[in-house]
Amino acid sequence: MLNFTDVNLNQIIVHSIGSKVEEQGVKLSKSEMNINDHTVETILKQYFLNQFKGEYYFSFTHESDLQLNSVYNYITQIFEDPSNFYQQSINLANCLYSNSNHPKIKIGEFYVVYFSDINVEGEVVDGIGLFKSENKDTYIKVYQKDDNFEVDYENGINIKKLDKGCLIFNTEKEFGYKVALVDSTNKNNEALYWRDDFLKLMPRENEFYQTNQIIDICKGFSEQILTPNNDIDKTEQVAFVKRAESYFSNNDIYDNKQFKQEVVVDEQISEAFEEYKQEFENTRNLSDVDQFKISEPAIKKGKKYFRSVIKLDKNFHIYVHSNPDYIEKGVDNNKGLNYYKLYFRDEE
Repeated sequence: MLNFTDVNLNQIIVHSIGSKVEEQGVKLSKSEMNINDHTVETILKQYFLNQFKGEYYFSFTHESDLQLNSVYNYITQIFEDPSNFYQQSINLANCLYSNSNHPKIKIGEFYVVYFSDINVEGEVVDGIGLFKSENKDTYIKVYQKDDNFEVDYENGINIKKLDKGCLIFNTEKEFGYKVALVDSTNKNNEALYWRDDFLKLMPRENEFYQTNQIIDICKGFSEQILTPNNDIDKTEQVAFVKRAESYFSNNDIYDNKQFKQEVVVDEQISEAFEEYKQEFENTRNLSDVDQFKISEPAIKKGKKYFRSVIKLDKNFHIYVHSNPDYIEKGVDNNKGLNYYKLYFRDEE
């Protein structure tokens, strides 16, 4: 868990980073910003920090040697001597630009910020934040002129919408530091340049991460494999989701063998689940972990996945909250339509 109650913003600098594909270049600030207004500092801390929840973390990595990760080295030099802050911010800006190769990357402000007194899971440490703002919002400005009110507009950054950011905490250096990550702007390939190309981060495989991973596997399996295209009835998809929800709610430990016996059930579907799980892990370069402690915060975060809805044409939605055995599907040959029959004990 992250606690920013006592955090201080010690140093900050802003550079402009463009798209390398468009040859927009880098515009560097000549010096750090001086923030003497307490209100401005509070707003900046809100903008930079409020979206970090500390549910799971990442670490810097490199395919051959951690010391060859450029961002890891620049950050280390700042932690070891904060007087290096300005020069290393330039190195970080140039490094980001060199990895901004996707055609959809937008020009934006790149912030490097040095924080102190961040509470990370009970440990108080310094932290370095790297942030990029890519999107601007339009704001209406109302002001008084003589005896009337006038309306104008201006473009600016919404402090409640951090586009891209990471917080590197000065702890566990030998393992690639502990890093928190935010990327709100893209969920597709162009987003990977921030995490994979620029930062080169890998998830830290704690219980929250592992539980979140298996929930994502269940979600993908139910939506991509348990479908009518594979001759799987919608009610079986709903039943799988509800059995998974029950399993996570009633067990402290995830065991892959037990999960397949209690949740997947059918032998052929069990084989398909194992194939999907392995492909999911291989594609994302994840470890194959078959047993781990189930994280309650991850289950709480994944609750929205367990909301099962059967959508019937554009006429009806059936929300299944618990037992899918109370639903029966059939075909009315006279009308040439499918139907669902619902069983219940009490009407509220």
